Amino acid sequence: MYFFPKKNQENNSKKSFNLKVMHAINKIAIVLFLLGVLYKLIDWFFLN
Repeated sequence: MYFFPKKNQENNSKKSFNLKVMHAINKIAIVLFLLGVLYKLIDWFFLN
């Protein structure tokens, strides 16, 4: 049930909006993390 929850029959737009915002923030965080890792790798290998 955790990985495949049943679809809720109610169409709750507030929950849907919060879920969309959460996913957007999560994508931004992942991109920023990857940019930080890339910056550190460039810093260590090319700027030393």
